[in-house]
Amino acid sequence: MRAVVYRGINDLRLETVPVPTTGDDELLVKVAVCGVCPTDIKKIHYGTVPPPRIFGHETAGTIVHVGKRINRKFRTGERVALHHHIPCLKCHFCRHRAFAQCETYKKTGITAGFEPAGGGYAEYVRVMNFVLPGVVKIPARNSFLEGAMLEPVNTILKAVNRLNLLRGDSVMVVGQGPIGLMFTRILRLRGMKVIASDLLESRLALARKLGARLAISANEVNFSARVKEVSHKGAGIDAAIIAVPSDSAVQQAQQLLRGGGQILLFAHTVRGKVSEVDFSGVCVDEKDFLGSYSADVELQEEVSRLVFSRKLDVRGLISHQFPLENTGDAVDLASHPTGDSLKIVVSVKKES
Repeated sequence: MRAVVYRGINDLRLETVPVPTTGDDELLVKVAVCGVCPTDIKKIHYGTVPPPRIFGHETAGTIVHVGKRINRKFRTGERVALHHHIPCLKCHFCRHRAFAQCETYKKTGITAGFEPAGGGYAEYVRVMNFVLPGVVKIPARNSFLEGAMLEPVNTILKAVNRLNLLRGDSVMVVGQGPIGLMFTRILRLRGMKVIASDLLESRLALARKLGARLAISANEVNFSARVKEVSHKGAGIDAAIIAVPSDSAVQQAQQLLRGGGQILLFAHTVRGKVSEVDFSGVCVDEKDFLGSYSADVELQEEVSRLVFSRKLDVRGLISHQFPLENTGDAVDLASHPTGDSLKIVVSVKKES
């Protein structure tokens, strides 16, 4: 089969590799589409994981083989969205619901070969027995593209659930790329007053359509004053979600936060970077810092309802599709967004 193999920093190669061998308790899925995730992009650009790898974990496709020990829940020909990792639910991390830190979580998933690190940039993937609980059937009216969006939506819902929010609270979402826009919509569905910020007017216009109370350029001269106007009695926002890896945005958010508010970091995934924080604000003003990484399989049912019902309609967020052989171009565009680019996907097989 064809697959895009990571051979080193910024080195992606279209190669011919064996179709993954599946066991009696596993599935083989023919990939239709796979989203381009910023987390994989950083691994490609910074070499944070050793090669060779086949990246891609926002995957949807068609079951072509069902292991003989799998029950009748799955059948060949069914269209499915795949979940990449499952925690053991027993270890110290899992008992604290820090699933992404679980060692089992890091070692299980779907794979097209090499490490079990994803594999959506390939024609076929093996779905290990351990991750079968995360496999979701795609309803007839929904597309492979919508199925591939379950994983990023899952990460967003997991992050929102980490915040201590009450209906009517004011939440600033910094960055209105596809992730930030989905944060904006989910928060609005939960009854929050959303302040959306970005540098691109085209993305701010989308944020308004998705329900942002205020969509404002990050370069606005009166940025702080206008943001505080949306907050309760001008006291400051209740939470800020930083969906871009900007240290200055974190510092600005801390100043805009009311006492007892929360800042959630969603895009600061490159290790070793150090930034200044006003620790007195954390201690005296009780402004909390949180992080959220990866997905939570226990949210799959709720995520599926949200996406497949189109309460969160992800279709308008997918701006570009690239064939498998142009995965490098897809990664490049996702790394350097333009005014008309949002979610980038690799289409391995065109939908009939």
